[in-house]
Parts: sequence; structure tokens; C-alpha cells
Amino acid sequence: MADGTNSTNKEQKVVDFGQATLDQNQRHGKIHLMSIIGEIEGHEVLPATSKSTKYEHLLPQLAQIEDDEEVEGVLFLMNTVGGDVSAGLAVAELISSMRTPTVSLVLGDSHSIGVPLAVSTDYSFITPSATMIVHPVRMNGNIIGAPQTFDYFKLIQDRIAMFIAQHTQVSKEKIEEMMLHTGILTKDLGTILVGQEAVREGLIDEVGGIAQAIDKLQQLIQNRNDM
Repeated sequence: MADGTNSTNKEQKVVDFGQATLDQNQRHGKIHLMSIIGEIEGHEVLPATSKSTKYEHLLPQLAQIEDDEEVEGVLFLMNTVGGDVSAGLAVAELISSMRTPTVSLVLGDSHSIGVPLAVSTDYSFITPSATMIVHPVRMNGNIIGAPQTFDYFKLIQDRIAMFIAQHTQVSKEKIEEMMLHTGILTKDLGTILVGQEAVREGLIDEVGGIAQAIDKLQQLIQNRNDM
């Protein structure tokens, strides 16, 4: 009866939160799988027709994982178009501060605030066809056309660039250059990096898939256990 209940709970977590526990393979210990997909939802609720990842779900779940001695590692599957900057940075900061070994795998896209999320883990992978877009901060709604508004934009942009620089091999100046690059995005600013390009620029550690990501996470877990 207990096994049936546990199985139902696992299936419900996949349906509700895009999460699963990988513990059926003898090669590794208990790995928690989390997906960050669609748009990162922040302080405003998105329409029901939008695929989204809610940061108020992620934050307590990550804290619970960090407190759970049975969970030995976390694998993040990412396919996001970006979203709320404040919420995305909050999640990225929490991931980067975890003692539990973490690995990210960019599958389809990791755009905008998805870039800090992808690089916040201990090690990162990207599939050959996946893309990352680095671009300036954008705002929705009414914007006051005053110098203070542009100063605020710059402050937010600096926070993003600094976080990425601290967790990759790319300098803050280079990231800002990517943000303001012209000629790649039609009628817009920014840089598109596909698969190996993201590795070559130093944003992502390696091109790979699910097998490589799990193998690397197992290695990080073993290294931690040997300490």
C-alpha cells in the first residue's frame, strides 16, 4: 500500500511541478529532477494559457531539497524564454548557494533571465541545437521617460551581468557587449548563441545531453562524498 502511495505522489509531482526523483539506477544515489520551462512567473500571475514556472514554488522546494540528507544531487532541465527578472535572479541566487551538487541542462532555449538560471549550477550542459539569448533588460507596461528610469534599467542590467560573470568564464564587459550587440536579432539588440557557441564563449561548460548530465552529477556527488 505504501509503495502505491509513493508512486502516486511521484506521478503527481511530475504533473504539478515538473519534478521527479531519479533513484532507480544503481550508478547514482538519489537525484532530484526539476524542470524550469516556459516563462518565469514573478509577482504577477500569468494567463492560464501560458506555460510558466512559478518562483514561489521553486524557492521552498529548493530549500527543502537542501535540507534533505537523502537527496544527493539536483538536475535542472531548462527550456525557458525568460520572464520576471527579480524572480529569476532570486531562484538563480538560491541555486548557486546550495551545498547539494547541481547540474543544469539547456534543452530548447534559455533566453534572457534564463541565462543566469542556466549558469547558476555547479556545472552546465547545453544540447547542440539549444539556444541562449543575451539581451538588455526589457520592461512591460507604462514607463516614465525620466533619467531615473534609465538608471534603474542600468542597475538591473548590471545585476544580471555581474551574476553571469561570477558564475562563468565570461567577463562583465563581454556580457554587456553581447547584450548590446546589433545585427543578429532583427530590430533588436542582443546575441544568440547556439549549442557549441555558448560553450566557446564561456557561458556553458559543455555540450551534452541527459546521459552526460547525469554522469557529471554523479561525479560531483562522489567528489563531495569523498571529502
